[in-house]
This record gives sequence, C-alpha cells and structure tokens, in this order.
Amino acid sequence: MKQEEFFKGLKVLELASVLAGPAVGQFFSELGAVVRKVENARTGGDVTRRWKLPGEPEEAAYSAYYCSVNYRKDVHLLDLSEAAARQQVLEWVRESDVVISNFKPASAERMGMGYAQLKALNPRLIYAQLYAYGPDEALPAFDVVLQAEAGFLYMCGEPGRPPVKMPVALIDLLAAHQLKEGVLLALLHRERRGEGSLVEASLLESAVASLANQATNWLMQGHIPQPMGSQHPNIAPYGDVFHTADDKPLVIAAGTEQQFRSLCQVLGLPQLPGDSRFATNAQRVTHREALCEALAPAFRKQLRATLLAQLGEAGVPAGSIRNMQEVFEREQAQRMVLEERMPDGRVSKRVRTVAFEWKRGEDG
Repeated sequence: MKQEEFFKGLKVLELASVLAGPAVGQFFSELGAVVRKVENARTGGDVTRRWKLPGEPEEAAYSAYYCSVNYRKDVHLLDLSEAAARQQVLEWVRESDVVISNFKPASAERMGMGYAQLKALNPRLIYAQLYAYGPDEALPAFDVVLQAEAGFLYMCGEPGRPPVKMPVALIDLLAAHQLKEGVLLALLHRERRGEGSLVEASLLESAVASLANQATNWLMQGHIPQPMGSQHPNIAPYGDVFHTADDKPLVIAAGTEQQFRSLCQVLGLPQLPGDSRFATNAQRVTHREALCEALAPAFRKQLRATLLAQLGEAGVPAGSIRNMQEVFEREQAQRMVLEERMPDGRVSKRVRTVAFEWKRGEDG
C-alpha cells in the first residue's frame, strides 16, 4: 500500500473554515481519504477565499491562502439556514467516518449538528471539534489573538521593540496537529471497540502545550521569558546571526560544548573556549553580548558558502537565512509541493501537511 492511499475509503466531512480545521481535512486527503467540505453559501464560502495578496486576481474564486489547506477536497457551498441544505449534510453524516467542525457548540446544536445529534445518526462517527478557548467559552479568536493570550506575542521580537507575531498562523497549525492526533487515536479505538467518539481540541490549550522550555523556565525558575529576537534564553551561541565577507547572514546553533569548540576552531579562534567568560554554556549565556562581539569579526573573513561547508564538516549546526524563493531552491522543499487544477482552471500549489514517510516493515 502506498502512503497516499493509506486512508483510501475513509470518508471525512469537513464543516470547518479558515486554517486549523481545513488543515486536518487536508492531512486526510493527502493520505487518500475522500474529504467533502461544506462552505457557507451566504458568505461566499470560506472567508479565506478572499484573503488575497496584492496582485492576486480580484475575480479569482480562490486565494493562495485558501489553496494552502484545501487540496483534493469535494467542495459544496450550502446555506445551512435552509432545511434542505441541513438535510443534505445529515445524509452525508450517515456515511461519514469523521466530521471536522469548528462550529460553536450552540450553533451546531441549533442546526441539529452537535455531537450527540450526529452520534444518534451514526454511532461509529468520530466527531472532531475545534474551539478557540474551550467548549464553555464562546469568544471568537483568530491566530494572533491566541498568540497574545498564550504568551508567544510577548516573547517574540527584539528587546525594547513592539511585540511581533509569528509570520504563519502557527497556533492554528499546532491545534490542527493536536486534533488530528486525537482523530487517529479515535480511529484506533474504533478499530478495537467498534464505536465512535468525540475528540476536542482548543487553540489556547494547543498553544500552551507548545510553550515547552519557555513554560518550564517560568514554572521551575520563576523566569518570565523576554523578547530576544532569534536568540535562546538557555544556550549561547544559539540563534545568533552573523554576516560573512559577502554580507550574507547566517545563524549559528552551537548547543554543546564540543560544537562551540569546533566553531571556534573553524573561525580561527581556538583560544576563545579558554576565556573564563566563555568556558561553559552558562558563562556564555551570561556574557552573550561579549561573545558575539568576539565572534563577529571572524565571520566577516570568509564567504558564506565556504564557511557553511567548513562548519558542516566540523559538525557545527549553522544555516543560511533564506527568503521563500531561496527555501524552494532546495530539492527537499520542491518535493514537498503539491499541485492541483482548481475548478476555475487555475493551477494551485501548496506544501504537503504530511512531512513523514511511512513504510511497511518489508519496505524499510
């Protein structure tokens, strides 16, 4: 069985819009499921259809944003305030394996599409519900609001500058991962027990779950993470940006003592690890500014491509700071691109949401 056919025969009904819910639907469509997407006819479909960049054709039925998470879906525009439209959706529910919803619970129940109502029609149904804050909180929220509420906006940016949001709706994507993991668990449960289930995820809890070491720095040490640009609160040099002789930026991530010593050898600074200010990671974090001042001139002596090759050979993590065009000059990135011709004739492109390779034991 090919990876892209793994969920062949699985039927997913997507009652979700914007990014998080549709990203879950696309995950299943990429792996072979049939995904039927219902959009609100009264509003002209998913709102992201109209989230266009300057220069995108105004008359085009789809924005690039919309295309990013709506690959290989059977799309239907319906007005669910009409009884006939609701009845059609309920017929689809009877034959579906998974329903993905970001309806507010009260709205879903009013339309006859809450979990208990749909379970009565299809006991094997897996109902995947996405919230902004949780089932008991009706406040609306887009990604940047959750970035603020979960602490990301406070931490992002540079010292003394206004907060900076992450340049993708990362909270939506994190919530999508949580929800699809829950759906996979529910599919396993149904395989074992023959019964459907309710899976719930919220953007807020998904964001908090992703705070990782920044949350633990607070919980264990009472440290409130501050804006540090690309730098790391626990490691140095890590995230520090340097420019080479051809004025190209690169970033260093020396996470071990050996990597730091190797970095200094490549840069022609073998004496630096012997400096008491830089002898240990803890000292380097304390004296980060002095460390960067000591390293910067050595970066300026070599071309970026040459230096990156030397660092790679020495086992020092380092990378070019690439714009989006440069990202897709990499062969690996090009292999991630999915193309599809849309109903209006436009060829759409997006990157895969599936970034793993699944192989059976005999294929490994």
